[in-house]
Amino acid sequence: MPLPLGFTGAWLDRADQLRTDAARFAEAVADPRARCLLLDGIDFVPGEGGGLRWESLDPADDRALMLLGIDDAGIPHFVREAPAGARIDARSRTVMRLLPLLSAAEAALYGGARSLVDWHARHRFCAVCGAPTGLFRGGWGRRCDSCNAEHFPRVDPVVIMLAEYEGRVLVGRQPGFPPGFFSALAGFVEPGESLEEAVARELWEEAGIRVSGVSYVASQPWPFPSSLMIGCRAVAHDPALTLDTTEIEAAMWVDRAEVRAALAGDMGAPFMAPPPLAIARHLLEEWAAG
Repeated sequence: MPLPLGFTGAWLDRADQLRTDAARFAEAVADPRARCLLLDGIDFVPGEGGGLRWESLDPADDRALMLLGIDDAGIPHFVREAPAGARIDARSRTVMRLLPLLSAAEAALYGGARSLVDWHARHRFCAVCGAPTGLFRGGWGRRCDSCNAEHFPRVDPVVIMLAEYEGRVLVGRQPGFPPGFFSALAGFVEPGESLEEAVARELWEEAGIRVSGVSYVASQPWPFPSSLMIGCRAVAHDPALTLDTTEIEAAMWVDRAEVRAALAGDMGAPFMAPPPLAIARHLLEEWAAG
């Protein structure tokens, strides 16, 4: 890929061995050097320099701690669960405006923490028996004391793809997109289908095109709230479009010159490209580079 993908490259060792060792986890919590990521709900609070804000562990704060990992100096880093009743906005516009303040590595670390805290806030009760659950495995799971069921953070696979036809690729827009904004088409992978099948199904359902030759490009964790974006390319059999207007407001085929103009932010470009953090932009950059 032309540039590192957004929300990848976190610098912490996830330290799985501490998650399952209660004594070592307690030692990490008691470490006077331990740091805790400051969040407002699930949005990050910018530090003085614009990056993430870390604080010492507050013994008066009784909210459960989740281990994010250990840095190269052996310092444990945590994040706390959201306060009970806190407003959780999985698609906060505020945090989208703040993300450019973070380095790539900080965005990756924050993305993981955000998804983890969000999942815990939404899964306080057992899906098996309905009883309250509690954190275990250093915050990377919840366990029901009533029926002993164990629950783990979910990741939703999403295929996001560029269909190509004779030197052009397909871009589309949803009704809620900003004016002029177009992106790669995407959709959730459904039970019982492969990634290749999901790509073909989504392109048929949303744009009415048949494709083959599906190939994998790259993947990206997307913490809004907890998707794994799986970037692909495919070859369309025919350029005629039949849009599902409940999903896609408009779509068009664009050539490399038009994609390059959009990526460069040219005023005369036929569309506005996705932002740098999005894998859709990287798919377009990779394709435009030939």
